Amino acid sequence: MINVADLFSGMGGFSLAARMAGCRVIWAANHWREAVDTHQANHPEAEHACQDLHQQDWSAVPDMDLLLASSACQGHTPARGKERPHHDAARSTAWAVISAIEAKKPLAALGENVPAFLSWALYPAWVAALNALGYSVAPHLSDAADHGVPQNRERVMLAITKSKHPIALNVPICPHRPASSFIDFDAGRWSPINKPGRSANTLARIASGRRAHGERFLAPYYGSGSGTTGRSLDRPIGTITTRDRWAVIDGDRMRMLTKDENRAGMGFPVDYVLPRSHKLAVHMLGNAVAPWQGRDYILALKAAL
Repeated sequence: MINVADLFSGMGGFSLAARMAGCRVIWAANHWREAVDTHQANHPEAEHACQDLHQQDWSAVPDMDLLLASSACQGHTPARGKERPHHDAARSTAWAVISAIEAKKPLAALGENVPAFLSWALYPAWVAALNALGYSVAPHLSDAADHGVPQNRERVMLAITKSKHPIALNVPICPHRPASSFIDFDAGRWSPINKPGRSANTLARIASGRRAHGERFLAPYYGSGSGTTGRSLDRPIGTITTRDRWAVIDGDRMRMLTKDENRAGMGFPVDYVLPRSHKLAVHMLGNAVAPWQGRDYILALKAAL
């Protein structure tokens, strides 16, 4: 049995991926109490720490075979807009991965972040630090939709191995699942599309989507992806983010995705415990690792070791 530690564990998508891949999660940490509580509700077998990992005493952490790390994407992702003061601190969370690997010397590690992580000014130095510790880094660009998740979600998966050269993982690709697989037209709180106060931009977006996709489709409330045409239910949904983004259109009514639909769109099972608050649940889901995507990379990494 491979023992796993999950850094920046959030609500537990990477931990669930490890469990699905036949591993045992022994330790998980996040700085946010609500996320730790949600993780603990779903992964009671693991030891938990609510901790800023820059200040973690690694001698107090059990030894692991595989380290998982989804460090903060804020400051890397273009979705965050212009540079802000807190982005430097967010980007610096990646250095906690170096500290953990130096202290615990796992057989391997697997990182997850947005593709723009590879353009970080300090990414070459980050890789050089891992090289100095005897590890190689192989970035793999990946879309969650290629792994059974009904969502187009592009991420970089970083295979970190004790090897002279980076290891290219053999990761299977599966057919895409459509958004229609999880949209429930009997759920949620619907409102008329043509109600007073509805913005002209929203109405124009919906009209365009109706011309392209008929009476039932998805429309984003913000962001550029599918912004002018809407999105067919026959495709995976676009990226699920940390706040309500996707509206379901059904004839002359509309609503935002429910938290249960967000959970399904990320690939979590129906019995996975979410916070009661819709806002908190959506925030955690938007930050999570898609479990099926993580599972495929963990299995590929296990096979390569």
